[in-house]
Amino acid sequence: MTRRRATATLLTMPELDHLIAEIGSLLDRAEQDDDPAHLERTLTDGYARALSLEAERWRLQRRIGEITSTLVRDGASGAAELASLVQRLEAETVQIEHLREELGRLRQRYSLAVRGATV
Repeated sequence: MTRRRATATLLTMPELDHLIAEIGSLLDRAEQDDDPAHLERTLTDGYARALSLEAERWRLQRRIGEITSTLVRDGASGAAELASLVQRLEAETVQIEHLREELGRLRQRYSLAVRGATV
């Protein structure tokens, strides 16, 4: 189960990179070129991805707790899995923080675009 989940997370990295690049591209445009509908779709996609990352982080934290409670019994194999999970958890945390920062910037831009479209 753990290996399958690790692979699934790795396979979505290009998807996350693409999303962050898309957010950066939207933020780099001139404000008068903003399309509120495109900004909103990107925000929705971004928040969905952030929730997915947070769910994975929660699963990792839960598994770390399980392994920690049985570490004495499992010995070295438990310690190796624990180290791997901690590394993944740290990577997920960095990804979530970066994505949330970018989404915050894009949300501000969206608010400006919507106000400009209604004026």
